[in-house]
Amino acid sequence: MRVSGGVLAVTVLLAVAGCSSPVGDGKPGGPSAGAKTPKPSASAPGGGSDDAKPVGGDVLPGMVNVAVARTQLAALKVAPGGGMAGYSRAQFTHWIDQGNKCDTRETVLKRDGKNVTQDASCKAVSGTWKSLYDGAEITDAAKMDIDHMVPLAAAWRSGANKWTSEQRKAFANDLVHPQLLAVSASSNRSKGDQEPDLWQPPSKGAWCQYGRAWTTVKSTYGLTVSESEKKMLTSMLDSCAS
Repeated sequence: MRVSGGVLAVTVLLAVAGCSSPVGDGKPGGPSAGAKTPKPSASAPGGGSDDAKPVGGDVLPGMVNVAVARTQLAALKVAPGGGMAGYSRAQFTHWIDQGNKCDTRETVLKRDGKNVTQDASCKAVSGTWKSLYDGAEITDAAKMDIDHMVPLAAAWRSGANKWTSEQRKAFANDLVHPQLLAVSASSNRSKGDQEPDLWQPPSKGAWCQYGRAWTTVKSTYGLTVSESEKKMLTSMLDSCAS
């Protein structure tokens, strides 16, 4: 589903303010935008653990069911990825202030963790986080990253290079759509800015959520997909329980 430029930009900007980890990173075909940069991945399509059973319960906001995700994927424009000319993470301002001394990163850590306590500066000092990508349970916030589901560089290559700075800022701090998630730093850095055809969560139980989330973000922001990316996203949606 695609949102018109003006409406989405306003919606996202009002709902967002800042977020993410040391590592992490779109184009507006409707709202605002941002992107992250891909690296080569150790996991090839079809790789990952043997546990293909989707984990129970969505952990990301703004998720859609698999039928809607299939419709979104079918409507995405297929095009070769663009280049990285002019890209830098600084083009996607983050993390921004979300109020009460909290930036986007700390807001997501609080949202995605259990029993999270924060200091006077809103920094998470204790809590427990379950990393969707690899199943790791972590109790040290310093070992958590806030991942941009569609990396900033990946967004740049698929349309965000044409966005305004405000659109990229909104994309990089989007708390409304399934774009930001607290995961283990190791899994986030393994992912880098790679698309799903080059990197998939090691835990295959995460593929259903990952495929739906990635597809929804690209649909919301009017970003393109490559042929191989679309093929892998189709496989991820096929992993969802019917």
